[in-house]
Amino acid sequence: MTSFTFRSKADLVADAIRDLINRGEVRPGAVLRQRELAARFRVSPTPVREALRRLEAEGLVVNEVHRGATVVRPAEENKAEIYGIRAALEPYAASLACERATPDDLATIADLHEQIAALAPDDPRIVELNRQFHWCIYEASRSPLLVSLIRQTWSAISGGPQVVWRPHEESVAQHAAMLEALRERDGKRLAELTRTHIEGAIRHMHRALRPDRRNTVTDPPADEPE
Repeated sequence: MTSFTFRSKADLVADAIRDLINRGEVRPGAVLRQRELAARFRVSPTPVREALRRLEAEGLVVNEVHRGATVVRPAEENKAEIYGIRAALEPYAASLACERATPDDLATIADLHEQIAALAPDDPRIVELNRQFHWCIYEASRSPLLVSLIRQTWSAISGGPQVVWRPHEESVAQHAAMLEALRERDGKRLAELTRTHIEGAIRHMHRALRPDRRNTVTDPPADEPE
């Protein structure tokens, strides 16, 4: 017997808005107008209102007097906490993936790794492929609650985790080691590699943003790392 999970219009709209925020297409401080969203997603205002309430509960959106719903601006002082949460949740998801990943999961993750490795360091496609690589590992944990918590943590970062600071060659090498640990079902090793990957990204960001190294005219803006 085939089973399926019913998803309401509010579910779909919430997912779509969350994705726009995570991708950085809707920036922190942006106003989310219900009529415009309803027209964009071709639904009535009711599921949009419900979707915005859910996103507010997740900490992605805040309702402001006379402005309506706006995308939350993450506070500077919360960065350490956000990355501390990532460094706790994501390694655990990776360790579970070693137990629960299917052959299809492994094939998909390996294909994403090969696509990333084949691209030039400045290819813009790397950003989305990198997200997919990590996200496929976490979804392979088969833990809906854990995946939901990680999604909320990613959403607390402006534009979601990025790959603008880590050298491409280093990222590819670390991904290769993570894929090997996953294939070998070595949960402890993959968890440690994942934690090191996150913590290393923070070090690269801080190093790149040192006043003596950053050109404020030509260098990229200080987005968050992956």
